[in-house]
Amino acid sequence: MPFNITTVVFSKLQTLFTSDHASVVSLNLFVALLCACIVIGHLLEENRWMNESITALVIGLCTGVIILWRSGGKSSRLLVFSEDLFFIYLLPPIIFNAGFKVKKKQFFRNFITIMMFGAIGTLISCTVISLGATYMFKEMDFGSLDIGDFLAIGAIFAATDSVCTLQVLHQDETPLLYSLVFGEGVVNDATSIVLFNAIQSFDLSDINFRIALKSIGKFFYLFSASTMLGVFVGLASAYIIKMLYFGRHSTDREFALMMLMAYLSYILAELFYLSGILTVFFCGIVMSHYTWHNVTESSRVTTKHTFATLSFVAETFIFLYVGMDALDISTWRVNDRPRTSLMVSSILLALVMAGRAAFVFPLSYLANLSNKSSSENISFREQIIIWWAGLMRGAVSMALAYKQVMELGQTELRKNAVMITSTITVVLFSTVVFGIMTKPLIRVLLPHPKITTSMLSEASTPKSSTMPFLGSADNSFDDNLGAAHRPSSIRELLATPTHTVHRYWRKFDNAFMRPVFGGRGFVPFVPGSPTERSEHNLLHKESSESDVCNF
Repeated sequence: MPFNITTVVFSKLQTLFTSDHASVVSLNLFVALLCACIVIGHLLEENRWMNESITALVIGLCTGVIILWRSGGKSSRLLVFSEDLFFIYLLPPIIFNAGFKVKKKQFFRNFITIMMFGAIGTLISCTVISLGATYMFKEMDFGSLDIGDFLAIGAIFAATDSVCTLQVLHQDETPLLYSLVFGEGVVNDATSIVLFNAIQSFDLSDINFRIALKSIGKFFYLFSASTMLGVFVGLASAYIIKMLYFGRHSTDREFALMMLMAYLSYILAELFYLSGILTVFFCGIVMSHYTWHNVTESSRVTTKHTFATLSFVAETFIFLYVGMDALDISTWRVNDRPRTSLMVSSILLALVMAGRAAFVFPLSYLANLSNKSSSENISFREQIIIWWAGLMRGAVSMALAYKQVMELGQTELRKNAVMITSTITVVLFSTVVFGIMTKPLIRVLLPHPKITTSMLSEASTPKSSTMPFLGSADNSFDDNLGAAHRPSSIRELLATPTHTVHRYWRKFDNAFMRPVFGGRGFVPFVPGSPTERSEHNLLHKESSESDVCNF
């Protein structure tokens, strides 16, 4: 009997060690692939057709083919996908860095248009995709779908991924276009996830007017509460760092506090069932406006590059995994008719294009009507680029599709397998094919970027190494604050609402917010720093001059 127990124990330990060794091997290979994506992406940076996202997808796809061949057709993946891994660890640094490096003046100047595209446009796209799927899929035989499934399909494929387009556009060359595409992408992701969670939480078997109003109310509550939570955490981090002066002892502490409080905003939102994407995005905006200026110079450089690096690695990780997951043999085996998945994918791509067009052009027309200056209008060529930028689907659609299947708890059902394989096909096709055509399309439609006043006022970007990070945009505006034209009538006030509101916000910010929370102009005292040495030399010089005069 003891012999049998010992044998069982050694067998379990051997299995555990084998499993651990296999995990270590998988992690080594995946890290090596990440390095390969960085190196090859750098070599292809000037390529007309390729970009970093497509490079990671293609490398993942080729790796999946090799693993599938080596495993005898059993598996194509090194790691098992987990929606928790995506939502808890990979998505927060991407969204936070987006808010941290955004040009705030350009973003909030187009805030109404961005919210129209990101919130209202996502709802329109979700409606078009859901109605089209309801009509088209009923004629196909791959399993029974209820109204909740069709609404979930609409929310899943309403989530855009404009990474490929943003890698081609430049903030300085096309500030309006970049701001609209970037802002819409962030708000769209948040809206899609909030909409998907709302669909999952309500009983859709008995829909009435009261439930519809309740859903709309919950949607706006999540939107506003998530935003306020992000602003609150960002202001709290700025106040704590400003009051305690961590940099006088260790710059590591203030940098660590910034990172932890940024992540705290995201997990607090998830704890209170809010939108973590919106929360961490606005937390990034607030931290870049206040907290970043309260830390020492070395911490500013460190935070800038660390947040950008984490975001870049997380994006590469996601696209690399999606490429490998495209050949997941388990889902394709359950789906015994691959032609069905291809037909479903084709229908979904057509619905995505139709849903995108259903709101981009009408909402752009409404936005142009509200603009008093023709220079701020969205041209038809720019509308085409905005429409094109939202056709690509990516990691958010993948994560929501897996979440839908996992929550149903029936991953072996044919309709769920069709859902996963179709989502993978749409993501791969839209990212690779549409992504490859993005650079040539933008070069044809925008051969000579317009030089606008916003370009001149916002010459520096977070990537600039020769000018202060996030500095010139604010400085240029504040320097001209006293010379800004004051509206003399209500009609003139309404004619320039954005600039007027921005100017009054600057006054409020300078008078009340910055004295409490710090920000640009606040220089933390650090013993031994160049600032302290220069002040010490100045004081010594003044005392010497005073002694000479007294003598």
